This record gives sequence, C-alpha cells and structure tokens, in this order.
Amino acid sequence: MIKTEILSIEQMYAADKAAIARGTPGIQLMENAGQAITREIRKRWQPCAVSVLCGPGNNGGDGFVVARLLKAAGWSVRLALLGLPDKLQGDAGVAAAQWDGAVEKLDTAILDDAQLVVDALFGSGLGRDLVGAARQVIEEINRQNMICVAVDLPSGVNGDSGQILGAAAKAALSVTFCRRKAGHILLPGRELAGEIVTADIGITDEVVKTLGVVLEENNPDAWLPHYPWPKLTGHKYDRGHALVIGGMAASSGAARLAARGALRIGAGLVTIAAPEASLGIYSAQLTAVMLTPLEQLAEQLGDTRKNAVLIGPGCGVGSETRKRVLAILAAKRACVLDADALMSFKSIQKQLFKEISSDVILAPHGGEFRHLFGIGDAGREEGQATSDKVRRTRDAAALSGAVVIFKGGDTVVAAPDGRTVINQNAPADLATAGAGDVLAGFALGLLAQGMPAFEAAAAAVWLHGAVAAHFGPGLIAEDLSEELPGELAELKKKAVQMVTTI
Repeated sequence: MIKTEILSIEQMYAADKAAIARGTPGIQLMENAGQAITREIRKRWQPCAVSVLCGPGNNGGDGFVVARLLKAAGWSVRLALLGLPDKLQGDAGVAAAQWDGAVEKLDTAILDDAQLVVDALFGSGLGRDLVGAARQVIEEINRQNMICVAVDLPSGVNGDSGQILGAAAKAALSVTFCRRKAGHILLPGRELAGEIVTADIGITDEVVKTLGVVLEENNPDAWLPHYPWPKLTGHKYDRGHALVIGGMAASSGAARLAARGALRIGAGLVTIAAPEASLGIYSAQLTAVMLTPLEQLAEQLGDTRKNAVLIGPGCGVGSETRKRVLAILAAKRACVLDADALMSFKSIQKQLFKEISSDVILAPHGGEFRHLFGIGDAGREEGQATSDKVRRTRDAAALSGAVVIFKGGDTVVAAPDGRTVINQNAPADLATAGAGDVLAGFALGLLAQGMPAFEAAAAAVWLHGAVAAHFGPGLIAEDLSEELPGELAELKKKAVQMVTTI
C-alpha cells in the first residue's frame, strides 16, 4: 500500500528522535540520507562539476555526506558552508569531520563552473525568510537556471505551507526522507520541488504510527473501501435520488453539468429543480435527468427519497438562494453548497454555520473562501507563511461543521474532526468554465449513494483530477462526466484487488 502520510516539520523532528531512541544512531540516519541523495543523483546525471551548499544544521550534515560520496565516486566536488566548520554540532559536526576537501565560504563564487548544485542549506526546517549570502546564492542559482538537487525541500520553501520565505531555489529533484511534507505538495512549493523522491533512511512505519498524523495525500486507498459500487441485488432507488437546484435559463449550464456529473458517478436518479419559466430550456438539453419546478421546492424536500441536494451553481447570489439553502439544511439532507450558495452568506456566515448538522460539503474556490471564512488573510510577518492552506481549510471545517473542499491546483479537503487530505493529481487543464460544477455534481452523486461526506469529497476531487489528467489538453467541462466511466473501471479493478489481497 502506498504510504500517504504527510509529516509536519515538528513530526519529522519527532520521527528522527524516535528512530534514534529505538536504536538507530543519528549519524546513521544522516549517512543513509546522504547515500539516498547520492544514489538518486547518479541515476540521473553523469559525473560533472558539483557545488554542494551546506547549512549550519542537519540538512548541511546531509550535504557533507553527499559531497564525500560523490567525490569518492570520481565527481569534481566543491563545498561551501554557511557559517564556520568548528561551529557545527552533533551529527552534522561528525559528518563534516569526515569530509577531506576544502570548506569554502558561502557566496556566489561557489557556483562558478558548476554544472550541478546540491542545496543542503535548510531543507524544510527553515522558519524565517532567507537573507544574506544564502539568499544571494539561491537567487543566483535561479538566475542562471542551474540544475539543482534539493536535500529534503528547496531552501526557502516553508515545509508546512509550501509558501516561499523571501526566495527559494527551483530544484530539478528533491530527495526527502521517510514521508513527504506539505511543502512538497502545496503550491507554490510543489512547482519548486521538481521531481520528488521519498527515501527510506531507517525510520520505520511503526514510528510514523506514533506521530498522530492526520494529514495525508489524497489516494484511493483511503476512501475506496467506502466507495458505493452497485450491487446485483439492488435497483436505481437504492442508489439515491440527487436533487440539483438550478437557476434561470441564462445560467442553466451550471446545473446541467452538475446533474450530469451526479448521474455519471452513480446516483440512481437525478432531478433538477429550476424556475418553471426556464424548464423548456433545461428540457432541450436533458434526457435521463428529470425536471421539476423550483417553485415546488418545499414539496421536493418533503420527499425523503430525494436524499442529497446541490445548490449554488448558476442559482444567483441573494436572499432567495439564501432561503433555499436554509430550507435544505432544515430538511436534514446531505448536501453540497457551492458557488452562489456560499456567496449568498457573505458577511452573515454564522447564520449558515449554525444550521449545518447533516452531511454537508462546502466547495469554495479561493475568492469564495476569503469571503466566507476570511481565515489567514492577515499580512505576513517575517517567517510566517502567507497562506497555510492546510491550516485554513481545517479551521474552516471546524468553524462551519462541514467538510470543506478548498479548491485549486492543490485542493485541500478537511473534515471538522481534523482529518485532511491534499490532492495533487489535478492538471492545469481543469482551469476551464464549468469544471467546478462537475466536481460539485460528483460529490453530490456520491452523497446520494450513501458515501460519508469526507470520503465522498476526497473521492470526487481525486476522480475529477484523474479524468482531467487522462484527457489532457483541450479539456472542457463536458468531457469530465463523459470520460469518467474509464476511470471508474480502473478504480473498480483496484477495489477488487484490495479485497482479494486482504
């Protein structure tokens, strides 16, 4: 099974300490790390002139090991240290003592004639902005577009948020240890980390289990056991009846895209409730999806067979949408609130949050998130990330009582109990009109089939990204639902394999 846990900086330090306490010396962990980095470098590049940049801590100690091993393998190696060798302590001091070459002062001259640079300055442990010589060298690496290998994470990227602290190296390869950090997956860190290799340096899975990790990469292994596959003994009514609230004719496409998504992902029946004057426009574009007048919403909510509702896409912002949202929540339906449904509660969020008690998914993009939650928008102080997306999403879930899908190229899904996943399979092609409506429909369809809200949200986001990545350039929103069956077929094969290997 894929190891999907994501460690915070604090948890990584704790993992190191726990491994040492269990009998693996710290210098052995450092030697293992250096060997892993060296191995990955030699897999990709031929011997050449290398400059190794070492910081004053254990990340720098890893760099000393890499320099020694590359030199022993016949590579031309120069090494520069931020600080003085006699100031190095602990395992880093031991590793430095084993280096038999010159230790140069860190400045841009260390880059002269280098064909490859190893960034072992700070890794994920940096807690303040890069300044001075370190920043100058990092900026020069980027200016020259040099091949850079990062030890753990490019120096200047915050390991917990992925944000840039003043400046950060753009790496071709990052070799991290034990598990990935959030900074490897969240933007912009993900774009700076390049290819990411997670190396085993001797920290066991048992150690990781002691850390209380609640942040993971979004991977089917976590939610596939909850996936609502159809049963031979079932019928369409067993698979739920999803209700999509539609808007006026001019914005009818959003509801139609969402309804198609809900139907494709397996909801047994899907109905759109739209203004009676617009039903003719809707009916011209729909076949399997049913229609009902929005004016009869109270009657629709009185039908308990309609067990999941989506409101927001194309509905319009204002008091009417707000009333309908509150009616849906009062009916205790599982629901997805998106787009206009969220913006209708701008500046009166508490009115919405106090009514959330059933399986509810909120799916804001960045602008909607700011208007609805306003979390994390204060100006950045030195060393503080401008946008810790994981923390913001968790805080939003806890505040609202709902599962929150904070959309973007690094979508984060969080539950009120703290469980959180970061999605990383979504391509840039998803930045197209209507893609978010289809995502809302996917989530709705899974809720209608009885999938728990957190798992439904994570599955919808992952499938949304997987379909888009498989389709590639030229994607439009309509393609997402039409291409979904291929991804579901592959997912079902995986589900069967999981069952047969238990």
